[in-house]
Amino acid sequence: MHIHILGICGTFMGGLAVLAKQAGHRVTGCDANVYPPMSTQLEAQGIELIEGFDPGQLALEPDLFVIGNVVSRGNPLMEAILNRNLPYVSGPQWLGEHVLRGKWTLAVAGTHGKTTTTSMLAWILEDAGYQPGFLVGGVPQNFGVSARVTESDFFVIEADEYDTAFFDKRSKFVHYRPRTAILNNLEYDHADIFPDLAAIETQFHHLVRTVPEQGRLIVNGFEESLARVLERGCWSETEQFGIGDWRAGEPAEGDATGDSTTQDSFDVWFGDVLQGRLSWALQGMHNRMNALAAIAAARHVGVPAAQAIDSLSRFANVKRRMEVRGVVDGITVYDDFAHHPTAIQTTLDGLRKRVGAARILAVLEPRSNTMKLGVMKAQLPASLETADLVFGYGAASGKDALGWDLAESLAPLGERAAAFSDLPELVRAVRAAARPGDHVLVMSNGGFGGVHQKLLDAFAAGACA
Repeated sequence: MHIHILGICGTFMGGLAVLAKQAGHRVTGCDANVYPPMSTQLEAQGIELIEGFDPGQLALEPDLFVIGNVVSRGNPLMEAILNRNLPYVSGPQWLGEHVLRGKWTLAVAGTHGKTTTTSMLAWILEDAGYQPGFLVGGVPQNFGVSARVTESDFFVIEADEYDTAFFDKRSKFVHYRPRTAILNNLEYDHADIFPDLAAIETQFHHLVRTVPEQGRLIVNGFEESLARVLERGCWSETEQFGIGDWRAGEPAEGDATGDSTTQDSFDVWFGDVLQGRLSWALQGMHNRMNALAAIAAARHVGVPAAQAIDSLSRFANVKRRMEVRGVVDGITVYDDFAHHPTAIQTTLDGLRKRVGAARILAVLEPRSNTMKLGVMKAQLPASLETADLVFGYGAASGKDALGWDLAESLAPLGERAAAFSDLPELVRAVRAAARPGDHVLVMSNGGFGGVHQKLLDAFAAGACA
């Protein structure tokens, strides 16, 4: 089959393209912005890319057009497809029908931690010899790729609640039909498509409705929102983590107490039975919760908890999750995908436990659709409280411009915080403030104008405080 993908350079659609190619299909695609690194990754797979959405692409005569959710009515190529009555389908639906059908699908849903937990679960199954297929919204460092197809009966997928396509406003995950589903957490997000938390809870219940009676839901026991989801009806086995079935003991004494250690150790309990102690390089309660969910889900397919714990001791995390981008003059620069206030706070808390009293300079771009709408702006100061200094960036114009006053939002932090609309000016300010021993944490769900390397280059040039 020849498929032509509209919106191919997005994280999800790019991963889908790789899966389709590996499955033996001819794959071409187009997008408004075709540039590295996604363009080079796709071209390396032998996937032909076209810049823009010119209707002339109909001349490719694919068997099917696969439509990403960035495509809307008025898109010239989409209008031509509709006018010609040509076959088209959403990316999630194509994935469900052509890759996931017949598989034991393990889906990881939640507002936060989906990518990390999906990567953990895929690695546990891989280390146990299951050789699962997977699709992750990032690059797990244990694998080096974000997606793959295998002959295995098992497929692990990051299950996003964002809408499917302009013609299908259900969440993507309703197309996956999982047998094992992790409900990691649930907060309000995606303000551009959901009016309130109740609307997202409805979508999560749609997912619950697709899990078979002999399937299993692995549910965060702390989340009242998820309890409300299950109260609407649940027809599958359930296990709770955090409280209930799966629990994490407190970090072992001496671990993650603010010294130079990068190790965290904690006991894993199932009921009243100790399953083992996990020692790894990740920090924070949020990662312990992610681990519990992954261990519980792996147990559903037959991996003993003790074996999963051993596998996670060799888990190498995901790119852009507290990833060290470089160290110059004793200043460490990190890259992290955090963009929702809860994720910002947990990321900063994890770094604080790692570095102790050392200074943390938070460099933030509130770029997500929810943040650009200003829905979460009041929560920003509290989420950044752990940082010693805060440097916020909001583009003055263009598609990433904020519709609200960032400086005003950060004002409760006083002199610790400053807002910038000029990226070079922000880099100069961070360079002037930074000193040896500092930790510079860059947080954005986008490329942030390559600020990580700009900062490293600035530190290398000297003039640090």
